[in-house]
Amino acid sequence: MSLTVHTEQRGDVVVVSVGGELDMATAPQLQDQITDLLDKGRSRLVFDLAEVSFCDSTGLSVFVRAKNSCDEAGGVVRLAAPQRGVLRILEVSGLVEVLQTYPTVDEAVAGEPTPAS
Repeated sequence: MSLTVHTEQRGDVVVVSVGGELDMATAPQLQDQITDLLDKGRSRLVFDLAEVSFCDSTGLSVFVRAKNSCDEAGGVVRLAAPQRGVLRILEVSGLVEVLQTYPTVDEAVAGEPTPAS
């Protein structure tokens, strides 16, 4: 299955909508998009995961690298609307504690104080 990646500017936040399966074969596509955003000075990123049906460790590592890069640039990474299976992977890996995760894109963009876990 292929991966789709679309970006939308919302104020000072870029919403990166991801769809499909995020795995070893497709993760480089998302990584390239993130690198491009960072090169353009965009370091406040919200990943809309509502359409991600699968995410493996390679996909998770893309989010961790994005968080580290955005932290260095004074930005932030937030995950929004992960499907149950993806949320479970985040929980089992312990990354739900590291990557701020929100039930909706709007809450993630606003940076509501109570992330969902």
